Amino acid sequence: MWLRSIVTFVFVSFFGPASADADTILVWGDSLSAGYGLRPGEAWPNLLQTRLAEKGFPHRVVNASVSGETSAGGRTRLPAALAEHTPRVLVLELGANDGLRGLRPQLMDDNLTAMIAAAQAAGSKVLLVGMRMPPNYGPAYTRRFQATYTDVATRTGVPLVPFLFEGFADQADKFQSDGIHPRADAQIIMLDTIWPHLTPLLD
Repeated sequence: MWLRSIVTFVFVSFFGPASADADTILVWGDSLSAGYGLRPGEAWPNLLQTRLAEKGFPHRVVNASVSGETSAGGRTRLPAALAEHTPRVLVLELGANDGLRGLRPQLMDDNLTAMIAAAQAAGSKVLLVGMRMPPNYGPAYTRRFQATYTDVATRTGVPLVPFLFEGFADQADKFQSDGIHPRADAQIIMLDTIWPHLTPLLD
């Protein structure tokens, strides 16, 4: 069973050889992007910076994800982060903790929509990363939760990664002992899921 992470910390990192004036990719997520339970350098945003360099992209990755973050918390913090980092691209990976708390999907919809609008107003492109709830939350809630990401992406016109855990969600050996957070060997799968949706935004 998935449980909500009770650890709250900020993991902000500047990786790799990108120059100080390179365009910034701001990863705005929860523990699934913050690298909870992993060693430094193992989380998928770290792997993203390495891949960008290998592929000749000059972008700098800033991972400002917070374990335990909800869409409401992310919405509150985002304006200051946009002003500080002026990202070219915002990777928005929030909502899982809303679902695990059983919050109304409409609230998540409102918060995601507001964050996308704020990022676009600041000149950022946005990639929305979707999640799903486990079946024990009931079919009606899980369907509505999943549909929220599609609805927001369609309405705002931003690209969507439908499911961050695509390809391994049913593989227990890809998760840490809490059954929530992916292990280090799953991080590359997550990056491979995000990569084709992200690269069109890197002009």
